[in-house]
Amino acid sequence: MTKTLAQLFVDFPLPHPAEIPDVPITGIAIDSRAVKPGDLFVAMKGGTADGHDYIDKAIANGAAAVVGERPVAQIANLTYIRLDDSRQALTWLAAAFYDWPGRKLTVIGVTGTDGKTTTTNLLHQILRTAGLKAGMVSTVNAVIGDEVLDTGFHVTTPDAHDVQHYLAKMVDAGLTHVVLETTSHGWAQHRVDASEFDIGVVTNITHEHLDEHGSYENYRAAKARLFESLEKTLPKPQGNPRLAVINRDDRSYYFLHDLIKTKKLSYGLHESADVRAENVHLSLDGIKFFVDSGHIHVEVTSDLVGAYNVSNCLAAFTVAVFGLGIDPQVAARGMSTLRGIPGRMERIDLGQPFTAIVDFAHTPNALKVALEAAREMLKAEREQKGRVIAVFGSAGLRDKEKRRMMAEVSAELADISILTAEDPRTESLEGILEEMAAGARSRGGREGETFWRVADRGEAIRSAVRMARPGDIVLACGKGHEQSMCFGRTEFLWDDRIAMRAALAELLGVDGPKMPYLPSQDKSEAEWLRG
Repeated sequence: MTKTLAQLFVDFPLPHPAEIPDVPITGIAIDSRAVKPGDLFVAMKGGTADGHDYIDKAIANGAAAVVGERPVAQIANLTYIRLDDSRQALTWLAAAFYDWPGRKLTVIGVTGTDGKTTTTNLLHQILRTAGLKAGMVSTVNAVIGDEVLDTGFHVTTPDAHDVQHYLAKMVDAGLTHVVLETTSHGWAQHRVDASEFDIGVVTNITHEHLDEHGSYENYRAAKARLFESLEKTLPKPQGNPRLAVINRDDRSYYFLHDLIKTKKLSYGLHESADVRAENVHLSLDGIKFFVDSGHIHVEVTSDLVGAYNVSNCLAAFTVAVFGLGIDPQVAARGMSTLRGIPGRMERIDLGQPFTAIVDFAHTPNALKVALEAAREMLKAEREQKGRVIAVFGSAGLRDKEKRRMMAEVSAELADISILTAEDPRTESLEGILEEMAAGARSRGGREGETFWRVADRGEAIRSAVRMARPGDIVLACGKGHEQSMCFGRTEFLWDDRIAMRAALAELLGVDGPKMPYLPSQDKSEAEWLRG
C-alpha cells in the first residue's frame, strides 16, 4: 500500500501546515528500529524516551518523512512536518493511510475498569451466532475471521497505527462488524480517536490508574471520551445507531447520563434500569437469569461464574438487541456458547481435591467481586467449611493507593491472603509488600495466621496449594492471561496458569510443567533491581 504524505492530510482534523509535499509513504512507524524504507516516522514524546531523539536513526533506516512536534535541526532532503501533538495526530494519519476502515465497519467500543474483555468476548460471540461477519480487538488478542493475533505482553489498547491496521485487515477480510475494547490509556493517548464508533458501552468505572490520570474524575473523563466520540462519527452507508449503553448500578451512571448527548440505554439490577436482570441464580457451574425490558423476557444461561458476570452479560445483550437489532433469543444463545476466557476465573484441574482458579483481578473492585464469586461457589456447593485462599500482588510504579485497598479487601473476604510480587518493576518489592501488609492489618489481618508475605510469586502459589484442604478454593489474581512479569527493567516470561499447574503437579506428584523462573527465586532484590 502506498499513499502520498499529502493524501494523509486530506481529512486531517487538527491544525497543520497548508502545504504538504507529495512524498510517497509505504507505511507508518513510531519506533525508529522498526522503520522500513518509505515509512513515515512519527516522533512522539514518551514516558522514558523521546522519539525526536531518534529521528537520525529513523532516516538511516529509510524513513521517507517525519512528523513531530519539536523543532529539529535542518537535515538535508528531510521532509519534516511539525504539528502541535504528534501522538494525537498518529491516529488520523494511520486511519487515512488505511483508507478510513472504521467508516466501512459497524464499530462497537467497550470501556470500563473491570469486565471489558469479558463483555467484548460476549459481544463477539453474539455477533457470530447471529451470522454477522464480526472481528474483535481486545487486550488479549485480535480476532480477524479465523486469524488470531496476539496484542502484547501487558494489557493496553494497541497503538493507534496498529488499531487502524487491524481494522483495515477486517475490511479486507470482508467483515462488517468489530468489537473494540478500549482502555483509559487508549483514550487519553488518542489511540482510537479515528475509529468511528457507532455504539459505546461501559462496564464500570472504579478505582484504577489514578497514578496516570491524577484523580477519579480525570480517569472517568478519559473513559467518557468513547461516548463523546459517538457525536462525531460520520454517517455510514450501512447506518450508525450512535447508541450509548451505561451501567445503572455503577457510580459513574449519573455523570455519564448527564454527559451523553446521543441516544442512551441503561442496564443493571436497579429497578429503573432500561434493561434489567431478574431471578438471578448463581452456581458453581455458571449463572442463570432472565432479561426483562418491556416486551422482552428472555432466559440467559452462561458458564461464566459470579454476580459480576450477570452485569457483563446484560451489557452485551443491550448492545446486541437494542443497538444492532439482533433477536433476543439469538443473543441469549450466543452468550451461552462462550465457554470461558483465558485468565478470567479460569479453573486449573489436575485432579486435586480443591478448586484452583487463575483470574486477572488487579483492581480493588475486581478482587472484591472475584472473592465474592469464590464465596458464592462455596455456598453453591454447600462447602460451608471450605476456605478461600487468595494470592495476589500490586504493581510497582503504578497507583500506590490500591495496594492498601486490595489487601483490605482480601483481609475482609478471604480466609487466607498471600501477598506476593506482581510486576514490581524498579520499585522495592519489600516496600510494596509492607504497604499491602499494613492494609491487611488495618482490617484485622494477622500476619502468620490470616496473611503471609511471600515475595517469589511461584513460591506463593506453591504455598497456597500446600495450605489448601479438600473443598477449599485457591485463587491466584492479578496476572490472568498475561505472559510476562517485570522485575527491574526486564520482562521475564511468566504465566500464572503454568505456575498453578506446576505447583499442583508438584503437590500431587504427577507430570506437569516446570515452575517458570523469576529472579526472586535466587537473586536478592538489590541484584535484580541492578538488572
